[in-house]
Amino acid sequence: MADVFTKEKRSEVMSHIRCRGTKPEILVAKYLFSKGLRYRKNDKRYPGHPDLVFPKYKTVVFVHGCFWHLHEGCRMARIPKGNYEYWSEKLLRNRQRDQEEQQKLKAMGWKVIVVWECTLSPKQREKTLSDLLEEIRGSDFKKQ
Repeated sequence: MADVFTKEKRSEVMSHIRCRGTKPEILVAKYLFSKGLRYRKNDKRYPGHPDLVFPKYKTVVFVHGCFWHLHEGCRMARIPKGNYEYWSEKLLRNRQRDQEEQQKLKAMGWKVIVVWECTLSPKQREKTLSDLLEEIRGSDFKKQ
C-alpha cells in the first residue's frame, strides 16, 4: 500500500515523534506517583536513560513502544513493507541496543522492568500497573 503522505509530510510527521514524555510513559509515571513511589525520569547517568529510575528499590523501568522496540509476538510490532531494508535494520538495531543496555544495568546491580505499550490497553491497564507496582516494591511488600 502506498503512503498516504508525501515524502516531505511523512518526514515532518516522523520528526515529531519523541522518545520522552510519551502517553504510555506518562500513564505509568502518574500511576506510580499516585501510589507513593518517587522516581527520576530519563536519568542520563544510566545506560539507556531509563524512563523511570527508583533508587530506593534499585529498579529501573523502560516503557517501550511495541513498534519502535519490536515487541516479539505483538501485532503492533510489524516492520513496514515500504523501505523494508531501512526499517528492519533500524528496528533490529533498536532491539539489540535495548538488550545491551539492559545487560549493563543488570551488571550494575539494577533490577530492569520493561512495560510494553500493548499491555497498557484499557482492558489490561489496571492489572499491568498493579503488577508493576508489586514488582517494584518487591514480594515482601503487601498490596495496599
